[in-house]
Amino acid sequence: MTDPAVDALRPGSSPATNDTAPSGRNGSPRGLDLDRLAGYLATHRPELADAPLSATLIAGGKSNLTYLLRVGERELVLRRPPLGHVLATAHDMAREFRVISALAPTDVPVPAALLHCADTEVIGAPFYLMERVRGEVFRSRAQTDPLRPEQRRDLALAMMDTLAALHTVDPATVGLADFGRPDGYLGRQVRRWAGQLDRSRSRPLPGIDELRDLLAGTVPEGANAGRIVHGDYRLDNLLATVDPVSVRAVLDWEMATLGDPLADLGLLLTYWDVLGDSDLAAGNPVADGLGPRAGFPTGAELIERYAGRSDVDVGPLHWHVALGCFKLAVICEGIHYRHTLGQTLGPGFDRIGDMVAPLVTHGLRAARER
Repeated sequence: MTDPAVDALRPGSSPATNDTAPSGRNGSPRGLDLDRLAGYLATHRPELADAPLSATLIAGGKSNLTYLLRVGERELVLRRPPLGHVLATAHDMAREFRVISALAPTDVPVPAALLHCADTEVIGAPFYLMERVRGEVFRSRAQTDPLRPEQRRDLALAMMDTLAALHTVDPATVGLADFGRPDGYLGRQVRRWAGQLDRSRSRPLPGIDELRDLLAGTVPEGANAGRIVHGDYRLDNLLATVDPVSVRAVLDWEMATLGDPLADLGLLLTYWDVLGDSDLAAGNPVADGLGPRAGFPTGAELIERYAGRSDVDVGPLHWHVALGCFKLAVICEGIHYRHTLGQTLGPGFDRIGDMVAPLVTHGLRAARER
C-alpha cells in the first residue's frame, strides 16, 4: 500500500523498478497470473470467481507488491512478495494475514482478511486477499496543505488514538500470544540495525558508532514488553478520511511483532519531530507532509494524547527516540549508497544522504537524556 518512495525506507528495499511493467499475458499485471488466480478462487472461494477478474498494480518496488483486484463490481486488494525475492521472512504473507485477521474484532481498524494462499504454484509466490478500504494515504504537503488546521490536528490525534488502541490489545485474547519474542526485543533491534549499518557504509559517518554504542550499553529493561508492535507506524501507513476525520485502516503489517510499544512511539517521533521539523523535509520522499512544519501538532502533544489513552509508561521514551534516529539514519545511509550506485529511481533520493547527520545528532542528544 506504499508508493516507491516509501518502499525505499524498508530494510533491504529500493524504489520501484520494472517490476511494475505489465506481463502482457491475458491482461495480467506482472507478478499476478489472473487465469491461475481465477482457478484457485473457483476452488477455494467460489463466490469470488463468479464474475470477470481484472487487476492493477498499485504499489511496486522491492517491498511487497499490492494489486487492486476487481471481481465484477467488487474491489479487493491482493498482496504478494516482490518479484525474485529470496528472504521469505522479510515478506511474510502469512504473518500479515494473521495479524489483520486477529485484530478484526478489536478497536484497531484493519481491512477484512479474506484468503491466504501459501501455495507458490498459483501465482509464483504466497499471497493474501483483503477487502479494499476507502480512504486516503496522506504523505505529501500537496495533500495536507489544503486541510483546515482543525482537520490536521484531528487527524494527528486520531492517529495516536489508533496506536493506543493497538497497544492495549492483549495478544493472548486475539490468538497472538506466540506472535513474537518480546524478551530481548530491544537488544535485538540494536544488533539488527548495527548489522545493517555495517552493510551500508560508504563514507565517514561522524557520531554514528557512538550512537550505536550508547544504545547497546543502555538498553532499557522493557517494562512494557509483550505488546503488539506495528513496527513502522506513521501517518502515511494509515488510510484516513478528513470529512469527518477518521482512521479507516492501518496498513503494512509486515514488520509487526510482539515487543515494546515505545519502539512504535520512538520511530513515529523521529519521523514527526526530527525529519518532519527539518529544512530537509521539504520535497523529500521521506517526511514531506508530516510534522509541525506541515501544520500538525508537535510530538509532545501527540505523546500527551497517547498517554491519556494507554496504560503504557512513556517515561523511558528518549531511548526509543534515539533508536528511531539510529534506525532511520542507517536506512537513509543505505538509500544514499544505492543512489551513488545508480540504483534508485524517482526524485528526491539525491538528498536523502543529507538527513543522516541530523538524525545522528538528535539521536545522540536523546540517548544522553536521563
